[in-house]
Amino acid sequence: MSAPPSLQIREANAHLAALHARVAELERRLGAAEATVRGQAESLSRKDGELRAALAALEAAKDREIAALRERLLASEETVQRLLAAAREKDALVARLRQGSELLARICRSRPALDALLACMAEGERLGAAEPGPPRGEAAAAGRGGGGAPFGTAV
Repeated sequence: MSAPPSLQIREANAHLAALHARVAELERRLGAAEATVRGQAESLSRKDGELRAALAALEAAKDREIAALRERLLASEETVQRLLAAAREKDALVARLRQGSELLARICRSRPALDALLACMAEGERLGAAEPGPPRGEAAAAGRGGGGAPFGTAV
């Protein structure tokens, strides 16, 4: 076998040199890309930690707010129950007062008739006291225990 011509050797050496340069360039770019990916991964990891901490803080704040709202709800429900009880008591009082008012209204409507009746009875007693002797019907009433007033009442 014969040795390859020197021109082929030089071309092969140039091709190997270019190939070696290309591999070196690709390795440099790969190293830069790996460094970028590592930086991005570290940045994402830090950002993830920050977001997890912020999420935990939000969850704690939410839990505190829910607890505060539950307390306010319980207090409001207690207030509502107290107000309902007070309203029931006042409704019962209003019912009693309404009954008393209706009774007083009936009494007031009956008052003129009662006043007229009492005036008639008083006039009848005055007339009975002005007569000199007991009338015929009064002696019989006195015998039955009717008393001295003509209608059996003294005003």
